[in-house]
Amino acid sequence: NGVRTTGIYCGAGCGGRQKASNNSRYPSAVAAEAAGYRACLQCRPDRQPRITLDAGSPPVVEHAMVLISEGFLDRHDEPDLAARVGQSGRQLRRLFDRHLGASPALIAQSRRAHFARRLLDETDLPITEIAYSAGFGSLRQMNRVMRQIFHFAPRDLRRKRRVGDRLVADGGTAVRVAYRPPFDFPRMLSYLAARAIPGVEDVTDGIYRRVTDTCGYPGAVEIGNADDGRHLILTSHLPNLTGLVDDVARARRLFGIDADLEPARLALHSDSHLGPLLDENPGVTIPGSWDRFETAIRIIVGQQISVAGASTITGRIASRYGQPVEGLAQWGLSSTFPTTATLAGSDLDDCGLTDTRRATIRGFSEAVAHGTIDLHRVADLDTLIADLCALPAIGPWTANVIALRVQGLPHPPPHSDLALKRQTQISPNSPATPPHPPP
Repeated sequence: NGVRTTGIYCGAGCGGRQKASNNSRYPSAVAAEAAGYRACLQCRPDRQPRITLDAGSPPVVEHAMVLISEGFLDRHDEPDLAARVGQSGRQLRRLFDRHLGASPALIAQSRRAHFARRLLDETDLPITEIAYSAGFGSLRQMNRVMRQIFHFAPRDLRRKRRVGDRLVADGGTAVRVAYRPPFDFPRMLSYLAARAIPGVEDVTDGIYRRVTDTCGYPGAVEIGNADDGRHLILTSHLPNLTGLVDDVARARRLFGIDADLEPARLALHSDSHLGPLLDENPGVTIPGSWDRFETAIRIIVGQQISVAGASTITGRIASRYGQPVEGLAQWGLSSTFPTTATLAGSDLDDCGLTDTRRATIRGFSEAVAHGTIDLHRVADLDTLIADLCALPAIGPWTANVIALRVQGLPHPPPHSDLALKRQTQISPNSPATPPHPPP
């Protein structure tokens, strides 16, 4: 709600009292900011999870939002973004105004500003370092944008932080990553632990850890669940915090925080078998990916072998072809995941793969490296499945799992999944031994 008499916008349920006649509704915080309002200091609507798209948003807007959320406009401008999604700059701005109430540039600017606000509240980092961590090109640029969006300078905002805002981390830089409860963190962590790539990822004592890379400087991040049941805690151990805002976006995607499952829940709730399961497990969501290419390779390796076997083989690939990382052995971390170009040109002979699987990995890596397969593009499901199945030895099952975890596209009803047939006794001719689980 934007309150015209005060110039402030509030979230639903704010304790402040405003006359309804003075309110204007906006679809998101960034739309209210685009109209000139600043965030309420009482309910702090700017701290809520990121904006979500409505069901009527066209795929081109979804594609552009994916790129913005991963920092595309930190390195490029609006015309570049428009060209990447196949639109003119004017048409893309028109679509954004219609569906989001703000231009792509303003949404990217708001993303940087809100992340900087979190660092001002939750850390004691110098303000100059915060500017670069949030993706700003300079301290002067951050000062201008923060005044424009929050109507206060960064130093004034830091003075206004509440006692409970600041996080005291035992080493590293910690920030909160908000989510909407319910969220079943233990179940998500269990899923990720079983599929962790040795040397690249590790799950121990309720914490997910992994190697990350920022501007060519490898480091590590740790992700755990906060006691309040409303936030993840992401702790970064990086030689350079430039682009930390992008790591937060990756964490949100990996843990499936922003997956919109309500339509699926409504559709399945009337089923006599699935309805009760949904009620018993309200916080289950769909895992995504930290690195899209890495996750896709892990899925390809996992075809027709066990989860543990796929993790072991993918760990060998990372160990042999990734970049070694020193100083993280205490967490079981030792290397980054190899690049598309590296795997496209590797023989992969010493990793325990079949000839067919080696050809599949090389072909997929080459397609991603050359842009034939764009893992950042929100394509329609049928197009993506067709493009993936055109590659050597990738079938519909593997293509659909990649679409689900890497692209976040809806999975079609898995009528042919043998594990589900066995569990639900759909087919009396199901095999006596259970098939491999999803990778």
